[in-house]
Amino acid sequence: MTLWRRDTDSSDRTEPRVYIRAFVQPGTLDDAIGFYERLLGVEADLRTPYPEKGLSLATVGAFLIIEGDDETTRPFRATHGTLLVDDVAGYLERLAAEGAVITDPPIDVPTGVGFTARHPDGTVVEYVHHRPQPHER
Repeated sequence: MTLWRRDTDSSDRTEPRVYIRAFVQPGTLDDAIGFYERLLGVEADLRTPYPEKGLSLATVGAFLIIEGDDETTRPFRATHGTLLVDDVAGYLERLAAEGAVITDPPIDVPTGVGFTARHPDGTVVEYVHHRPQPHER
């Protein structure tokens, strides 16, 4: 599976896109995509392997589907949700000013760059900025 997505760059987003995380076992990603497409009446708009973490990802509407076994998904289950944002740098600054803790600093991910923060109320959120990859330009 190669990276496929409808929108390759989130830089022009005027507001974050919120993703609810759904975790599925290996070999069930296609079934999960079909379920959410039928449920929401929309098509998947992202599908990508994440080999560095042993995962495969897809988005359908407001759902981020994460395929992996119990061991590989364990570190990701503590995160309450994902926000697709226009620029992670701005969020890093605002979160620091508001007393949030950056639990995982910015790293390159298959779709661009992302980091994870724990908000003052304990909510853990992944922030991701999609950027075009070389094969998408």
